[in-house]
Amino acid sequence: MKKNIAVAMGGYSKEAEISLKSGEVVYKHLTKNENYRVYRAQILKNGWTIKTDVGEEIPIDKSNFSVVINGEPIHFDCVFNTIHGTPGEDGLFQGYLQTLEIPQTACDYYQAALTFNKRDCISVLRANGIKTAKNIYINKGDDINPSAIVEYIGLPCFVKANRAGSSYGISKVKHKDDILTALEHSFKEDDEVIIESFLDGTEVSVGVININGNILALPVTEIISENEFFDFEAKYLGKSKEITPATISDAQTKDVKDQAVRIFKLLKLKGLTRSEFIFHNNEPHFLECNACPGLTEASILPQQAKAAGISLQDLFTNAVEVAIENFEI
Repeated sequence: MKKNIAVAMGGYSKEAEISLKSGEVVYKHLTKNENYRVYRAQILKNGWTIKTDVGEEIPIDKSNFSVVINGEPIHFDCVFNTIHGTPGEDGLFQGYLQTLEIPQTACDYYQAALTFNKRDCISVLRANGIKTAKNIYINKGDDINPSAIVEYIGLPCFVKANRAGSSYGISKVKHKDDILTALEHSFKEDDEVIIESFLDGTEVSVGVININGNILALPVTEIISENEFFDFEAKYLGKSKEITPATISDAQTKDVKDQAVRIFKLLKLKGLTRSEFIFHNNEPHFLECNACPGLTEASILPQQAKAAGISLQDLFTNAVEVAIENFEI
């Protein structure tokens, strides 16, 4: 019997279009597996549908995440989660599938919510000895004292929306008078903000996956942005150079890989993940963890898998099999 696999893509945030591209890549490579029947599950604000190869959109029954195609009820053995942002990256979709007893490839709902919340994730990791930037947490409606912020954090600094991906709602602030404007920019994405000190050093990204039962750190990618930081343009519009493997020392490579694996285990993550670091004073400082990273051929994690000699078909198939094998109600 072939397994029915739904590739969930889209979401309700500005990242939906990026997620749809990731989902198409996963769909293309999973369909090469003769043991699977693979379906595109588009999870969008205007509805949940299975999109066929001829462009037909068939509504998904949300009561049990099933669909009827040509009179045949289709129930899914696993969901490959490529949704960026809410509801697939913040735990809502994971919790929904858990109640339906359907395995999915990303981490569980609590871990998803934790990694999506930059402030909470940093707080947990810092308590476990992971180095991070100095930071301040601000909520919409709080009294703001730019002078106190600068005195504690310093300049330049980064003002970030707490729960947003793809570098939405982020500003690099060089002058105290620009802090309020930067906060307003972040508040358009989220009512929680994190302000972080500037870390001067090499930025790297480390994919960590569970493959064949082993937690493996992939080759490290060095990120060189043409812009002020690794913003949306740098990530998706070619305004950056991504070098895999990174041009850092063997000792630095081992250090940051060990940190990434430790974070994967500390947070009890699953599936395909990617953590970002900056080497500041020759030590990796954690920036954030992406539990549903981009999976287009040009995305960082697929680049790292290629450098490790892992094909995308093998990478994605392994994620499905691990999710099914390790599923617990």
